[in-house]
Amino acid sequence: MTDAELVSRVALTTGLNPSEAARVVEDVLAWYSEPVEDYVRRRHAALQTSGHRNAEIYARITTELQDRVVAAPELTERQVRRIVYG
Repeated sequence: MTDAELVSRVALTTGLNPSEAARVVEDVLAWYSEPVEDYVRRRHAALQTSGHRNAEIYARITTELQDRVVAAPELTERQVRRIVYG
């Protein structure tokens, strides 16, 4: 169930109709509901594919997690490595 007040606000500020605004809100909420472990694995794979080295990746992911809209627990670089490699 999507927050009706948020949908109204998005519709008002973007010019979308209410059903379009509801889809946008649901999509954004789904994006930020990704579990920390899934986010870490996804970002690790994406950064590794881009040619970044693990030491840089771990530091970058720990920094990114601090700025997530949905608060994630603070993870050390070691915890990030353990999520990636088990």
